[in-house]
Amino acid sequence: MSPSVRQHDIVRPDETVVALVRFAARVAGGTEEAMRAGVAECVASGTPPTWVEEMLLQSYLFCGFPRALNATREWRRSSGVVAPPTDTGALGGGPVEWTAVGEVTCAIVYGDHYAKLRHNIVALHPALDGWMISEGYGKILSRPGLALQHRELCIVAACVAGEQDRQLHSHLHGALNAGVSAPELRGMLLALRGTVSAAALEKAQLLLTRVTGKK
Repeated sequence: MSPSVRQHDIVRPDETVVALVRFAARVAGGTEEAMRAGVAECVASGTPPTWVEEMLLQSYLFCGFPRALNATREWRRSSGVVAPPTDTGALGGGPVEWTAVGEVTCAIVYGDHYAKLRHNIVALHPALDGWMISEGYGKILSRPGLALQHRELCIVAACVAGEQDRQLHSHLHGALNAGVSAPELRGMLLALRGTVSAAALEKAQLLLTRVTGKK
């Protein structure tokens, strides 16, 4: 813990959320054994299965399909929760509707930096910008079943585990913009101990200190 961060500046989130976010970190950077431990923590804490499944579905955006598939397989095997017969969380419509809702969700996450983000991503490739909004923030991250605050905490955990510092910087801001308090965010980073490397966690804590303006 940074010496400039006082104990009352840290809030440990609910155990169900802690288990979910720790599992998200393991999906991004852990072994299959670590993923099984993540499943066990979610089951023991009573994390709602819908939350877990939404985290697993969104993980392909940040970890790729192989890790998302392996983690979901471990979830099915170890939790005993079977797949739903249909995807009741799917958004209706198609790409046009996904783009519209994705623009709203992305604007919440990026706040005042939204226009700059869109400009920068278009400069990388227009297809990446379109996929980010329609596929990422629309079809996936705007699904019901998991609050945007919790989605952002899971993304933060994945970025810490994967040591994706640029994206971590953006999603620390995103979690705050979505309604997570700075003390809650500090508490969640502390809860990642044991699921990510000590070096990655220390970098994340220092970055959060800069993001929140603490000296």
